[in-house]
Amino acid sequence: MRTSSPARSTTALAATVLALAAFVPSTAGTAHAAGPPPGKAPACAAGQLCLWAKPEFKGTRHAHELSTMDVNSCTALPAGTSAQSLVNRTGRPVTTYQSAECAETGEFQTYPGDGVQLPQSLYLVRAFKVWER
Repeated sequence: MRTSSPARSTTALAATVLALAAFVPSTAGTAHAAGPPPGKAPACAAGQLCLWAKPEFKGTRHAHELSTMDVNSCTALPAGTSAQSLVNRTGRPVTTYQSAECAETGEFQTYPGDGVQLPQSLYLVRAFKVWER
């Protein structure tokens, strides 16, 4: 009767894993062209509200500086554009609106200004309003 030793079985298993790994495409060194790598915070500087056209912080990014925003006023995104993810680093609450006129007849939601990251909005954001603290 022939038996194999645990060391021989471990060596055979390791060789099989290495052989199979050669057939799996490598993702090492590839850039994430749209959006941050998994587990990394999206790029948005302090004092900014950053909005992305697509979920998961992908697509075109628009950064709005607190120093240039009209506080308590509706700011519409450029005509024909919308956002689906955001980061609020303004230090102030921000309300996002489905309506380009900040109408409360559509969907809207307020987010605190403490670095909130929203990977996917429940609606297309077409406008926002930054509030006093």
